[in-house]
Amino acid sequence: MAAPMEKKAHSRAESRPQLARSLMDRSAEFGRWKAQSLSKADLSRKGSVDEDAVEVVELLNSREEFFTTSSCAGRILLLDGSTEGSGVQKQHCCWLLVTHKPCARDDVMAALKGATSEAVLKFEPFILHVQCRTLQDAQTLAVRSTHGLEVPLTHKGKLMVTEEYIEFLLTIANQKMEENKRRIGRFYNYLQHALKQETISNSHSKIKERNNPLCTHKNRRSQGKAQGPSTTEDNGRELEDGDGLEISAALFLGDD
Repeated sequence: MAAPMEKKAHSRAESRPQLARSLMDRSAEFGRWKAQSLSKADLSRKGSVDEDAVEVVELLNSREEFFTTSSCAGRILLLDGSTEGSGVQKQHCCWLLVTHKPCARDDVMAALKGATSEAVLKFEPFILHVQCRTLQDAQTLAVRSTHGLEVPLTHKGKLMVTEEYIEFLLTIANQKMEENKRRIGRFYNYLQHALKQETISNSHSKIKERNNPLCTHKNRRSQGKAQGPSTTEDNGRELEDGDGLEISAALFLGDD
């Protein structure tokens, strides 16, 4: 029985360098993808990262295991267009008003003069889409919640609510905007702490792997095998205290 066991151990020893090379190639591919993505022009309507989101975006992009693909610090919108499916389809709507700051009633009333269809007032919270190098990285980051507002104001261009009600809605929307800003700050602090702990954990894991090389294959194999460049949405989780943030983490799957 000794010979087969020796052969199996020898096979495992040979597979470790191959696995290491595969992981290095995958990491290098992720790095190239990140550099290419971050070098592209910002195609958002504003053309730059929102001021309140800059710290979070820069923190993530400074880490080799993440990069951001889109973000919005939170905004109040007035959209005019048909409603289909589960909500307003923004690509088919006219943007009557958009602001990342608290909004006044007079601004909304002036914008409503341009409504010809189904105008909807919306508040959208902080949204961030992030590409992650591994499943473990995605699990560190993913957060989802609901902290929005969506109310129809017109039908076929006719105002269906009073100005008093619009002012009431804006009071709520502006409160949500201020709370959203505070939550971004809390998320940034949470993220700094989580990434610091992850760095410490990884350092301990590397020391353990050097002392026991057989752990390396088992741990890295659990991160999943790649089938080609792709992404998959990770399940989200909420921050403590019900922080309403939508952080979509996508897992990078490189070439084998």
